Amino acid sequence: MNRKWSVVAVAGVLAMAGCSSDLPADGGTPGSTGTSKAESAKSEFFNSAQYERQLKFRTTAADGPADKPWEQMISPELVDTAKFAKPGGNHHLCFSNAAVNNPWRQVGFKTMKEEVKLHPEITKFTVLDAEAKDDKQISDIQSFASQGCSALIVSPNTTATLTPAIEAACKTGVPVIVFDRGVNSTCPVTFVHPIGGFAFGADGAEFLKEKVKSGGKVLALRILPGVDVLEQRWAAANEIFSGSDLKVVGVEFTDGDAAKTKSIVNDFIQREGQIDGVWMDAGATAVAAVEAFQDAGVPIPAFVGEDQQDFLRMWADEKMTAVAPTYPTYQWRTPIIAALKVLNGQQVPKEWVLPQPKVTGDNLQSFLKQDMPPLHYAMCGCEGMPGYPAPWK
Repeated sequence: MNRKWSVVAVAGVLAMAGCSSDLPADGGTPGSTGTSKAESAKSEFFNSAQYERQLKFRTTAADGPADKPWEQMISPELVDTAKFAKPGGNHHLCFSNAAVNNPWRQVGFKTMKEEVKLHPEITKFTVLDAEAKDDKQISDIQSFASQGCSALIVSPNTTATLTPAIEAACKTGVPVIVFDRGVNSTCPVTFVHPIGGFAFGADGAEFLKEKVKSGGKVLALRILPGVDVLEQRWAAANEIFSGSDLKVVGVEFTDGDAAKTKSIVNDFIQREGQIDGVWMDAGATAVAAVEAFQDAGVPIPAFVGEDQQDFLRMWADEKMTAVAPTYPTYQWRTPIIAALKVLNGQQVPKEWVLPQPKVTGDNLQSFLKQDMPPLHYAMCGCEGMPGYPAPWK
């Protein structure tokens, strides 16, 4: 598939977080120009303790198999699960999914289904897709109460709104495993996630702080407001940019739309004359952003993308100065593994923190998969699974 197809394919695609919000949590409006007063100050999503914790976790050695990052744990605090033990297998796992409305979630869900196939003790796997709608996911979770689930896995659409539904599910006595995005409750047996949004946002911002000249202009491209992990990414980047001499000339919401992304970038090229760095809170439209510079006939600046193949290939082909923080899709394997551990009465971390590597110029070549689709994510942890690569194509 060629590069033109890949850009068209991401039009209308939301960020990997895959959910919507009515009101921007940072006080701005989608598509607004420049940095708002609220954005220039610390975001309400900035938590200094969590920020420092996540930055520390980036260099903390993880426990677990070196070749299986989806089984690794960073600083785990294990909890007893003996009360949930169901010897003998014959397990019915239920999964309430926020959505499969973007490439990140599609790659992840394919990986999860292949993980299920590895475990014969799972005799039934029931999935309900909330289609990025809070009300539907609440109904989905409620419906699982009468379906004989051995364990319930939930990837919440939004944090606060889904919290009561998950707390109600916990009260049924079925073990609840939350992953990807969290909820405002400690009732799930475990919460599985990579290091987090602060680490992702900081990886990109630190890179631009190092690579962009003093006083250089940075354009921040965001997907949508109100999603905790995305807000944390920007909060971390904003913290780093505020402590630098870089000038953030715009903080723009793209809605994950390739055409809109190109238009925004082109507007800023025309307005500012030069952009020295582009920071993104998710990389689905990174190729579209790069193409805006190519179309304008100006140099491609230092870039923050993500680990989907189309961006990695463009990076290599154009010899870009770039970095790709990741939110690894291999995390979709871990909830299945966690659920089986719980049903076996084995200890699991209360917060199962997975490693969150990044793609750099030094390791780029090892993540290029020329035979995979443009929107395949490199950190799938799927290469050694039976049948690879067919299910992911």
